[in-house]
Amino acid sequence: MSKVSNTLIGFLNLLTLLASIPIIGGGLWMTKSTTTCESFLQRPLMVVGFVILLVSLAGFIGACYHVAWALWVYLVVMLFLIAALLAVTIFGFVVVGPGGGVEVPGRAYKEYHLQNYSPWLRKRIENSNYWISVKSCILGSKTCSKIVMWTPVDYLTGNLSPIQSGCCKPPSACNYQAPTMTQDPDCYKWNNDPSLLCYECDSCKAGVLEDVRRHWHKLSVLNIVMVMLLIGIYFVGCCAFQNAKRADGYHPHGESRMYKTQPKWNFYR
Repeated sequence: MSKVSNTLIGFLNLLTLLASIPIIGGGLWMTKSTTTCESFLQRPLMVVGFVILLVSLAGFIGACYHVAWALWVYLVVMLFLIAALLAVTIFGFVVVGPGGGVEVPGRAYKEYHLQNYSPWLRKRIENSNYWISVKSCILGSKTCSKIVMWTPVDYLTGNLSPIQSGCCKPPSACNYQAPTMTQDPDCYKWNNDPSLLCYECDSCKAGVLEDVRRHWHKLSVLNIVMVMLLIGIYFVGCCAFQNAKRADGYHPHGESRMYKTQPKWNFYR
């Protein structure tokens, strides 16, 4: 059991250590990239990557070299990591649960409304400083330039991303011949200027939230998989910790290590 558990946890932690490298690399890429608009996802991604790297390294050293204190640190941190991932997963499902698009008759795309999203997400996206950075990111990504040459037929048959649907065109229900009071306020925030378009519209903010919502759903699924994997590694780590304690000389009181190892010069053998 000693060799099996130590070898298994060493192998599993080597895999998680290697897996943390692309996670950290992805966080660094998101930080440097001008096309990634979900800025508040970058920091948690980096933290998770570094924690997995350090925990896996401690577990790998402890399991392979029978270092009991390293395994003890590994198990304590792993317990907190499991609890943190569970909390993030539950929080993610609660926050990103509301939302989704509304079908537009005769169109392939959907439109999005800010009031359909959770108060926590709305409060964040309505922060003026945060929205300035998001708007600059959308402009830098040239998301709207991809559909600037679309014809009316393209809008009838083509699909749009949530950001393109909310930021690059006025709402489909807009009728500029109708009285102002009967129109969606976003209809009068629209401007043909490529630097303005509908970037100040609530529909644009809703499109960004829908994009965030989809990313968080994927992250929550990944968290569930990681929690299950970490729980399995944690239980194997408990076995490896017991083995490392015995290897370091944690023996019952009154029982000498020399007797247990049965040296060749024991004349009573």
